[in-house]
Amino acid sequence: MDFITIIAVALGLSFDTFAVSLSFGVVRNRIIFRDAIWFGFLMAVAQAGFLVVGYFLGSLVSSFMTAADHWVALILLAILGIRMIISGIRKDEETESRTDFDGPMARLSMAIGTSIDAFAVGISFAFLSIKIWYSAVIIGAVTFLASMTAIRIGKSAGTRLGSKVEIIGGLILIAIGIKIFLEHILGT
Repeated sequence: MDFITIIAVALGLSFDTFAVSLSFGVVRNRIIFRDAIWFGFLMAVAQAGFLVVGYFLGSLVSSFMTAADHWVALILLAILGIRMIISGIRKDEETESRTDFDGPMARLSMAIGTSIDAFAVGISFAFLSIKIWYSAVIIGAVTFLASMTAIRIGKSAGTRLGSKVEIIGGLILIAIGIKIFLEHILGT
């Protein structure tokens, strides 16, 4: 597989990460650069890591993972989204909107929820005998750049959206979970 094709795969895999990172930037509109770097790094490592794990596990778990991955993504992202919506509805305007993205488990859930597709791509890469480490580095780098770009866009938009950013972010996370679920159910 050539460089351009791997970049195209990386861009496709990073769309969900972009949307989640956009929500992260909107909700955490006062985020400092170091925290944004860590979040982007987590998303990139999860994407590249799931790709590598999928590659090495190959066909051993492909039928089970294909049967369950859309459910896992839907449940993780829906729970986080619902928590954000509830928090946004209850939030006083004086309270800073940092609740759902602050915990390491919430961030890890987002990273896992958006990286499950990379596992399936890793399985297909195993069947195609693709250079996995080369591909993982490229996919991780593209994911990191997409995440950082989305955080910056979200940060700018978050200051203009006011106190309802958590509701919007929650709706985005739920929409991503539903999108992943429907893609797998409908076979697209």
